[in-house]
Amino acid sequence: MNKASELDSTIIAPLQTSTPYVASAATYQLNAYCAAQELAAQLKAPELDVIIFFCSASYDLATLGPAIQQAFPNRKVVGCTTSGEITDRGYSSNSISALGFNNQVFSIATSITSLNNFSFSEAQLCVAELIKQCNKHPKASITQNSFALTLIDGLSPQEESFLATLNIALGRIPHFGGSAGDDTNLAFTHVYSDGVFHSEAAVIVLFNTTCPFDVFTSHHIESLNRKLVVTHADSEKRRVYELNAEPAALVYAREVGIDLQDLRPEIYALNPLAVQIGKEFYIRSIQKVNDDYSIDFYCAVDTGIVLTAMKPGDIFASIERELEVRQRNIGEIEVVIGCDCFLRHLEISQLAQENKINQLFSKYRLLGFNTYGEQLNGVHMNQTLTGVMIGKPK
Repeated sequence: MNKASELDSTIIAPLQTSTPYVASAATYQLNAYCAAQELAAQLKAPELDVIIFFCSASYDLATLGPAIQQAFPNRKVVGCTTSGEITDRGYSSNSISALGFNNQVFSIATSITSLNNFSFSEAQLCVAELIKQCNKHPKASITQNSFALTLIDGLSPQEESFLATLNIALGRIPHFGGSAGDDTNLAFTHVYSDGVFHSEAAVIVLFNTTCPFDVFTSHHIESLNRKLVVTHADSEKRRVYELNAEPAALVYAREVGIDLQDLRPEIYALNPLAVQIGKEFYIRSIQKVNDDYSIDFYCAVDTGIVLTAMKPGDIFASIERELEVRQRNIGEIEVVIGCDCFLRHLEISQLAQENKINQLFSKYRLLGFNTYGEQLNGVHMNQTLTGVMIGKPK
């Protein structure tokens, strides 16, 4: 990759346009063909030549894939399945949330790749090709005015190795993303490109823009200072068999203070575990408890790591604080693209505070989806809100 050529990109001033810099659309049509047509009607401006969508897994994907391609001819369209959508109404389900990006201020390149055996040389070639595509219509310096989004099969055990490899190849380009969901079925998750939904794959999107932006992550989980050592695990399956040399589910149930048979997703959301790296905690959310008392996680775990028992803090204050700080630097907000863990949505639902969070999302124009995992600069996490705040061009 020629770093010098990246820095030689010509800065192109944005033209005046009545089309939003980032347009949003949503459909609650359950018929895949009708849903695709409704999105196309809302994102019909020709300047919106790249579309990113987030869809419920309840759709017939074999029908929705070609229907999206037919509805958006001659445009780049990528997306993924979700565990819930975030539209202009806030948290949603059985819907599709979509964003269209104006080519007057965005030069966007997309790629899809297999997660299996993703080597560093493949990552270099992938990033080089994305940069080459953006440099056909550059808006600013690639290294200084670009960020990347990844959408990944959320049930693949290859997520961590893929992200670490890609992050090295991206160099100074910041990167965030979300793991595709399938509502809460834990069966099949997909990413979309070129009219087809794929598993064991990742979509990479490189944005080069004149808009100010800030990639961020936020969580509200606080340490209880109680440690659990993973004494037997299968890292490839993200499965822990033993904590503190006892069956993992028995130890976790005892830590939480409930009977084993009462373990369920609502309990996992309110009683997470985390890995501490330096002064930061990175959540390792529980996916399910198995019949043999082992525990499956949404993120990588391995024998020998130390997990810390955690508790939720104030989720609303943490979001507002994070977004307020970012807005001071960005100025007027165009959009916030958010990858929000589905366990956070579950927690808010238990608090019966969906109206409160929806008002907060509306205030900052936060759109996106509920994920099985979140990504920031090569790190895979859980129970976070991770995303990018994009401002209006200055």
